[in-house]
Amino acid sequence: MAKPPRLKLRARDPGDMDVIASMLQDALVPLTEVTFLRRERRFVMVLNRFLWERVEEAEAEAAARRASDPALASEADRDGEEEARDAAFDEAGPRPTYYRSHCGVTFDKVEAVRIRGIDQADRNQILNLLTIASEPRRVELHFSGGGRILLEVSALRCHLQDFDEPWPTWSRPGHDESGETGEAGETGEAGATGEAGAPAPDLDAPKPAG
Repeated sequence: MAKPPRLKLRARDPGDMDVIASMLQDALVPLTEVTFLRRERRFVMVLNRFLWERVEEAEAEAAARRASDPALASEADRDGEEEARDAAFDEAGPRPTYYRSHCGVTFDKVEAVRIRGIDQADRNQILNLLTIASEPRRVELHFSGGGRILLEVSALRCHLQDFDEPWPTWSRPGHDESGETGEAGETGEAGATGEAGAPAPDLDAPKPAG
């Protein structure tokens, strides 16, 4: 499979945002790469996203390689045993090659940013983005563990763009069937105050170059 092209999307309504949300599911977001530029009314994230749009092709190619190998095919069919099929297809056979990419996501026309259930003092943490829920004037980013970032916007204006070359991985993200996300407690507003009234980390300041 050829390396995937870099994705570039824009959203101006909740339907568009649903498409972007599907592309960003299970993205890894370093908290140090989350910035609210208050004067520009812009919220920016740099993240590591899993290329869901390439999953079907990757798994089809792996299945075709397995089917073309007589040794694997005979092992899978022998005695009709499920354990033999599992060994042939999951362990001995070729595995799908998935991809990840660095990606920039920008929201414009942002009036306010609120952070809930995320320890802003721990700037070294990496957040796992589960989904994005949007309305015409509100966007909620939901993270594993119950954390949320809420954006109040005057209009939906989102831009997603991959950068750098995608890299291969054999790991495909999984999900908890229970759907539990944990309890979320408010930890303050970006640029206002954090827990226990302490100053929150300044999400308005631009990140240093490099």
